[in-house]
Amino acid sequence: MEISAGITSYPSGGEAAALTDLGQAADELGLHTLWATDHLVQADPAASPTDPMFEAYAVLSFLAATTRRVRLGAMVSPVTFRPPALLIKTVTSLDVLSGGRAWLGLGAGYQEAEAREMGLPLPPPPERYEHLTDTLRLADQMWRGDTAPFHGLRNRLERPMSSPQPVTKPRPPIIIGGAGERRTLRLVAEYADACNLFDIPDEGATIRRKLAVLRDHCAAVGRDYSTIVKTVSTALGDGEPPARFAERCAVLRSYGIDHVVVITRGRPITVADLGRLADAVAL
Repeated sequence: MEISAGITSYPSGGEAAALTDLGQAADELGLHTLWATDHLVQADPAASPTDPMFEAYAVLSFLAATTRRVRLGAMVSPVTFRPPALLIKTVTSLDVLSGGRAWLGLGAGYQEAEAREMGLPLPPPPERYEHLTDTLRLADQMWRGDTAPFHGLRNRLERPMSSPQPVTKPRPPIIIGGAGERRTLRLVAEYADACNLFDIPDEGATIRRKLAVLRDHCAAVGRDYSTIVKTVSTALGDGEPPARFAERCAVLRSYGIDHVVVITRGRPITVADLGRLADAVAL
């Protein structure tokens, strides 16, 4: 099982040093990916809305310059917050400048208060899913070097250009966050390399059901279900022993999960937290 860390909050002061230390520890300890949450306002329900929050791709670009191995991605970018070509270009730039370590992380978006307060677009859900579909289709086209006019459900581009092309071949991997059974998981089956679910304390009932729905969507579109990486986001308890975390990972694996994204609640994730994750992997 792969282990990643999600950056959901930041210290007040010394942020650059803390991020540098975190990235270097992730490199040295062998974590798969560092994920930055893509919000402009602190969204952790255990934190204050006034706690520090940095723009995700600025953080990922900083980490690209201070790390050498760990992969980098946003968990996940609401598709209406940036024009799709801009988001694809941003991830392409990250991939090139990091030497081929970028993910494209996408979601339909859900934070209505953040959008309202910060003047960000967040249309009704049906339109958001049309934007999500367009972004997935456009990423495929741009990363194939196809500059033909793009006519999507909500977006029109006369000549979509991606120069330079990504370092990752055939393209950066795509992860879709969310568990909507009719639309989100269908888009995972059609376009994505990974899905991201939530660790709900119901003895795996929800995860198993969502993965069964994903398997059905894969069958419907002719996709090999095994080619999709199934990830789950889960919170590391304060002081949780490595052995206990390793046990939780084993349970998640039994549900069908391949990759665990570890976050913390109400505080920034630390180098010590990453050390506990590495100790759990070594057990």
